[in-house]
Amino acid sequence: MASKKIIAICQSGGEFVPNKDDGSLSYNGGEAYALDLDPQAQLSDFKQELAETFQCSVHGMSIKYFLPGNKKTLITISKDKDLKRMINFFKDSDQVEVFIIAEEAAARNVSNMPASRSSRTTVSEAVVLPSAAPINAIHAYDPIDMDITYEITPGGTPGGIYDKHRIAATQWENTITGVDQRFNSFNEFREALHKYSIAHGFAYKYKKNDSHRVTVKCKSEGCPWRIYASRLATTQLICIKKMGTKHTCEGASATAGYRATRGWVGSIIKEKLKESPHYKPKDIASDIKREYGIQLNYSQAWRAKEIAREQLQGSYKEAYNLLPFFCEKILETNPGSQATFTTKEDSSFHRFFVSFHASISGFQQGCRPLLFLDSTLLFSRYQGMLLAATAADGDDGVFPVAFAVVDEETDDNWRWFLLELKSAVSTSRQITFIADFQNGLSESLREIFGKECYHGYCLRYLAEKLNKDLKGQFSHEARRLMVQDLYAAAYAQKLEAFEQCTENIKAISPEAYNWVIRSEPDHWANAFFGGARYNHMTSNFGQLFYSWVSEANELPITQMVDVLRGKMMELIYEQRVESSKWETRLTPSMEEKLQNEISKARALQVLLAHGSTFEVRGESVDIVDIDHWDCSCRGWQLTGLPCCHAVAVFECLGRSPYEYCSRYFTTESYRLTYAESINPVPNVEKPATSELTEVAVTVTPPTKRPPGRPKMKQAGSVEVIKRQLQCSNCKGLGHNKRTCTSASLIEAKDDDDDDASDPVLLTAETTEET
Repeated sequence: MASKKIIAICQSGGEFVPNKDDGSLSYNGGEAYALDLDPQAQLSDFKQELAETFQCSVHGMSIKYFLPGNKKTLITISKDKDLKRMINFFKDSDQVEVFIIAEEAAARNVSNMPASRSSRTTVSEAVVLPSAAPINAIHAYDPIDMDITYEITPGGTPGGIYDKHRIAATQWENTITGVDQRFNSFNEFREALHKYSIAHGFAYKYKKNDSHRVTVKCKSEGCPWRIYASRLATTQLICIKKMGTKHTCEGASATAGYRATRGWVGSIIKEKLKESPHYKPKDIASDIKREYGIQLNYSQAWRAKEIAREQLQGSYKEAYNLLPFFCEKILETNPGSQATFTTKEDSSFHRFFVSFHASISGFQQGCRPLLFLDSTLLFSRYQGMLLAATAADGDDGVFPVAFAVVDEETDDNWRWFLLELKSAVSTSRQITFIADFQNGLSESLREIFGKECYHGYCLRYLAEKLNKDLKGQFSHEARRLMVQDLYAAAYAQKLEAFEQCTENIKAISPEAYNWVIRSEPDHWANAFFGGARYNHMTSNFGQLFYSWVSEANELPITQMVDVLRGKMMELIYEQRVESSKWETRLTPSMEEKLQNEISKARALQVLLAHGSTFEVRGESVDIVDIDHWDCSCRGWQLTGLPCCHAVAVFECLGRSPYEYCSRYFTTESYRLTYAESINPVPNVEKPATSELTEVAVTVTPPTKRPPGRPKMKQAGSVEVIKRQLQCSNCKGLGHNKRTCTSASLIEAKDDDDDDASDPVLLTAETTEET
């Protein structure tokens, strides 16, 4: 890019006038100002300067320009990249003409543009040749199976609709200007013709429609209007050779019906979908009705949205076929990584596993032998599930280790994921897993990682199961207290505290107490668990990673994975830079925790018991064995950091507590975690044809797509304990006083409920009665 500044001749307030001879545009009237255009300028700053110059609002401002040597196609600047492209196009020039169109004048100006592409076209779209069209792209003239009918008034516009609706369609009045107008392709010509017919309110039909020529006539009986276009000799351009000037059908009341298309609606909503990815089908239908007078039902709007999404993101179907190529590129650009996929017998997608070398190395070199397993639902066209293994770095931050996309969450897919995970992070360390307590997952962990691995049940899933099993039997308050006691029992460090919490549950319900005892506390309670969880109790620890997935899970599979790769790449770089500034021996959060224990240790008294064993007195009496890194409070063992009792002993002996901290909490280990980098994977979207032909494996989308809308499951979700409707008379659940079936209670006083008891435990008879 040139270092010099370019003069921007900024014009506003005029209008574009087409040249009838060659279809070029000229700008007449208005005001003009000259502004310096810095090559490093940001669009927001440029817009602000324009707003101050022309005394207009930044909001609703449209900025356009012509490409060098092309006065027919106006290019819109909508983002910083567009502005930089314009500057780059004119880097060898001293000036560039820029046109500023205010929101209220946009429809009037745009309607006069005989552009060969939609006036919303950006630079990147304008320069794309037909050969660069995405594979399996759906043409704009594919039918959407709906006929739209308007009544045509003598003025030639749909009566009663034109004034209230179709306002946006006026911008297309000159998408077709006449003989000698040129287009880059037949698709482009057909799209322009379609818009032209909507703007002028007539229907048409094809007489000839092939790769060499297109002949179209008005659908109205007896109307002579027709248009003929064919390829311009010795070029790839399409040129209008003949065109009728008037419709005789406009002079009398007639019905004009035409077929709206998926591609047409998709092209209309594409820009808005880019700005608002969650643009709802019902809102699409409402906007199309308001702006174009065309009524879409929900399914039609949904299909149009899918096409617009494919135009923006690429083909979902083709993304699956790119998986072999994508795996090769991951292994080529990130040596030491693991990327593999499997298909079913019919070549349809089954599962896809990825673990980057930087993640594998970081886990092995600097992370605790602790992995969190969880899943989250994907919302792409073919849905599926994402299985993930995340770790905790030395500062208790999320460190993604591996993930997989599978067609559905099954025991078999989990087993396959664990096999691939073991192959990737092969280590002699005993690994503790925090995961759901489903039987298939427990069996696979024992089978693949051996009996030496530890499986800690996710406390959120356990609480969800307890709440679900108790729902309908107990009041909201009773269930809330029992779940609260379950959490307290899980975090209890000593057996006595665990037993006290479970007794609290037993006081509410012996059945709930039995449920807790049968739920294998040795897999979830600190008082019994044999592995090292470092006080992490839930499998949804990796919420940061799952938030990335939620941002990208509607993308085609290869693009989604590449977005996750990019996020991980940025995370590793940022944490590496951040940790290089640390001067403490431990990571910041662990340093803070240790200092807290040091401050509490000052009030404790230390007595020598025997050898390396000491008695520490405070609010309680605890025994510390410094040789075995053990304290009877169990805080040292559970967290990996010395408890206040151990710190008191170290101070008495003149030793440093840092020597007794887990090595995983040191700044050195943290830097080892983020020492390796994840490298970019180029050419994911559009690999060279020669590269694709080398891959013999064909991967098609999953054979079955689950019916209906996908369920909104979030990773590690737990059902919120919702308050149930409770009768103020009989205290039963599921109804109120007005619908209470007990006649005697209905006749009871309404205003004397303060003295009524509110039992938290309901009898079986009451439950059946309600």
